[in-house]
Amino acid sequence: MIANWRRFLLFQTWIVWQGGFVFYAAVVVPTATDIVGSPVIQGFVTQEVTRWLNAFGAVFHMLMAWTLIAERGTPRWRWRVALSSLSAALMLALFALHPVLDSFLDPVEQIVDRPKVFYQWHIAYLWVSTTQWLLALANAWLILGVWHQRGPDAPARV
Repeated sequence: MIANWRRFLLFQTWIVWQGGFVFYAAVVVPTATDIVGSPVIQGFVTQEVTRWLNAFGAVFHMLMAWTLIAERGTPRWRWRVALSSLSAALMLALFALHPVLDSFLDPVEQIVDRPKVFYQWHIAYLWVSTTQWLLALANAWLILGVWHQRGPDAPARV
């Protein structure tokens, strides 16, 4: 029973984190930029939203660690540990990069201080986020495959 709840929570957190990332990047950012007429002003929205995305990412990584501990010895476990560890390291990088990006933003004037330097850091943030997204897809593929192989009647581990 605990294993089912753990899997459910892991899956739901992954959906919110990664689904939110994809939806925000593909729909919200271009739509908001069109509406407000400025990528800089829209960037102040992104600043706040990414805090939430990163928080969900942190929760996901904690649940994934619990899952990996509980499912030790299952197929592809070492691959899942490697992908999860790299993804967690990238999560830490995002947490470290966020205040750096924040330091270039003036919320009162709604301007970007030293735009060339800011955009270099922003590109790094985007590459880290994109790499993490690819790792999350690969990890989801592996874990869903393992869960499918084990089947619903397999003995659950806590």
